[in-house]
Amino acid sequence: MSPEEPARHREGARRLASAPVLDVDRLLEDPQTRIVVCCGSGGVGKTTTAAALGLRAAERGRKVVVLTIDPARRLAQSMGIDSLDNTPRRVKGVDDAAGGELHAMMLDMKRTFDEIVESHADRERAAAILGNPFYQSLSAGFAGTQEYMAMEKLGQLRAKDEWDLIVVDTPPSRSALDFLDAPKRLGSFLDGKLIRVLLAPAKVGGRAGMKFLNVGMSMMTGVLGKVLGGQFLKDVQTFVAAMDSMFGGFRTRADATYKLLQAPGTAFLVVAAPERDALREAAYFVQRLAAEDMPLAGLVLNRVHGSGADGLSAERALAAAENLEDPRIVDQDGGKAGVRTDPANSPGTQGSSGTVGSAPAEQAPDTSPEASAPKATERPAPGPTADSTAAGNTAAGDTAAEDTTAGDTAAAGTAAAGTAASETTERSVDALTAGLLRLHAERMHLLAREQRTRDRFTARHPEVAVTEVAALPGDVHDLAGLRDIGERLATGRPELPGPGA
Repeated sequence: MSPEEPARHREGARRLASAPVLDVDRLLEDPQTRIVVCCGSGGVGKTTTAAALGLRAAERGRKVVVLTIDPARRLAQSMGIDSLDNTPRRVKGVDDAAGGELHAMMLDMKRTFDEIVESHADRERAAAILGNPFYQSLSAGFAGTQEYMAMEKLGQLRAKDEWDLIVVDTPPSRSALDFLDAPKRLGSFLDGKLIRVLLAPAKVGGRAGMKFLNVGMSMMTGVLGKVLGGQFLKDVQTFVAAMDSMFGGFRTRADATYKLLQAPGTAFLVVAAPERDALREAAYFVQRLAAEDMPLAGLVLNRVHGSGADGLSAERALAAAENLEDPRIVDQDGGKAGVRTDPANSPGTQGSSGTVGSAPAEQAPDTSPEASAPKATERPAPGPTADSTAAGNTAAGDTAAEDTTAGDTAAAGTAAAGTAASETTERSVDALTAGLLRLHAERMHLLAREQRTRDRFTARHPEVAVTEVAALPGDVHDLAGLRDIGERLATGRPELPGPGA
């Protein structure tokens, strides 16, 4: 690691530490906090965050309801509830020693719309509205209806004054801003020119109204009939006539809910991941909340990666991996140094080629007939001849030599096999170690990228309090997992617990 690298790490840590820390427990335990809205782009953990906050607040003595609009229904699974519906259900297994309760519900968009109609129209008119084909399409999938109904349900829960705290998991919209825009959007639609035009015949009433429609609006309705279809236009007109008395109520409730979001008892938590797109949208949402005078509590940064071995940089890890994979790069053996320093190869000696200065060769035996003939004074000893004795000695020597050679060969084979096995094991260990070093290098690069992304956000919004939650190895699927997430949210503990923690 270069001398500059630790300094860069420390500087990055100081920049992140300069952002204020979000005190989650203080927010949840404050009796003035009545609504917490978790918002952000899709796939950043809003549902899990909302559930964990609700559980933590309940186990600290507050009566909490969590409203989710998540179609995956992971909240229900995490809380041990078979299914959630439009009615709050109490969650079992919560530590109620402090006197708190946790309830959960999932928004039923159409049912919420039906409840609005039933509560603001008499039975006959309500039946006409609920059975109208245009209303059924509007209540099931009109753009912005889900977000509006989430706001409507929030207003209903708050009006009952039954809950100490309402935690809202916002809809998984393409843009987090849809949640704020929905009440105004639907209110504007109901007050729009088209609705007023379609409503005009009903306001005139009776035959005069129909005459007005046929004479004064024949051209427009003809065009609309071609574009929308005659039956569809008729359904819209019937719906508008039935909803006439309710339009003002929609607009009034939309305005009231919007003011509720701006009230001091509401706190927005922007949830994001340490990724460029998620934090870019989080920054835009922070700016929008400020422009709308809505109270922002802080940023929850989910799925933050960490490492307990961050002292080993990515560069050093990659260099070590390359060395293990190709040992010729560095850490060589002595090469030919041993050959050069061998006395047998030093200058001034003669090797097998007969170089001057080498040791004298053995004297060749004399093979002349005179040398082989027996001397006159020599007499053969009695008993076996010298030739037979020599032959016997030679045979015995050959047998012993063969035994020795076989033993040496077997020992050499065993040693070679052991050496090969040892080398194979060493290569396997080296390959595994190199793979782990490369994984560590990738993680260090990821940590550096996340750090740069966080630094950019905190540089642009130094006033926003931040808390971090580590990237966990698996999904949260029970209350214990939600409790752990709540602990991490409250302590700002991004790292996974170490051994014995």
